[in-house]
Amino acid sequence: MLDGSVKVINFKELEQGDKEIIDGFFQTRYYENAHFNFTNLFMWRRAYNIMWTVEDGVLYMKAQWEGKEFALQPFGPEGKMEAAISRWLDYFKQQGKEFSMSGIDAAMAEKFRHYPQAEFILSANRDDFDYVYRSEDLIKLAGRKFHAKKNHLNSFHKTYPEAEYQPITEEIILQCKLTINGWYRKHRQEAPDDPFIAAEREAIIEVLNHFSELKLKGGAILLGKRVVAFTFGEQLNRDTAVIHVEKADPEIRGAYPAINQSFVADAWADLEFINREEDMGIEGLRKAKESYRPVKLIEKYTVQLKK
Repeated sequence: MLDGSVKVINFKELEQGDKEIIDGFFQTRYYENAHFNFTNLFMWRRAYNIMWTVEDGVLYMKAQWEGKEFALQPFGPEGKMEAAISRWLDYFKQQGKEFSMSGIDAAMAEKFRHYPQAEFILSANRDDFDYVYRSEDLIKLAGRKFHAKKNHLNSFHKTYPEAEYQPITEEIILQCKLTINGWYRKHRQEAPDDPFIAAEREAIIEVLNHFSELKLKGGAILLGKRVVAFTFGEQLNRDTAVIHVEKADPEIRGAYPAINQSFVADAWADLEFINREEDMGIEGLRKAKESYRPVKLIEKYTVQLKK
């Protein structure tokens, strides 16, 4: 291990046509991490410079943010994971960089804890934990714990009786793009130096441009012909859907709870759980996600080599 004879990993750019190969790795076992699906990788591939390859039956992926390169969790046969960790250590040594792997799940964290040839520092990052809810809770909003949500929803329907929910089709994707552009302009004014805002807009537009090829489900709330809220997601595993994006006009009170409830009821009532991804450490987003009473959080870890 870790010698000069180790073969270089030949990474390549991620393209839409890679979906079938990469999805095949994610479907081999029950994964709960919202990032373990092709759409998530594809939509963020430019912002994070996501690269990938398959070597000896193992999927290797790497990413970069603000000049720092890091590995993503390897996928493949259980018996090859120790060798995959060694391969990553070799790669970072070859590059003259410190080893770092981000967003791994609890099962992979255990493999690092028991890896025999090196010691690692594993850090659970609360900002990256996924929020998982019962579909029934999001649809029915029953009981005192959802009383405020129900009030917001009732107020929305009373104020906007003409509001209509529609599944996303090619016909209304253009209107969704106009909505996200309006959202982008507002947030750009509020935080002109935040690079993530522009990256998120580009990621969402990318998905809308490839909506049918990515085999997603989506929904929109329309007032007349104007989309005031939209969302999209897909099935993550046998009992869970993941919501990749949910955007609404902040001036329309109740638009967020309306699109949340309508989409789950229309598209995911047959699945038990809804994964609404992480809060990224944003206080307002954390408060909003916690207010829907998650039934579990999906832990994610960052790994570094112990010096």
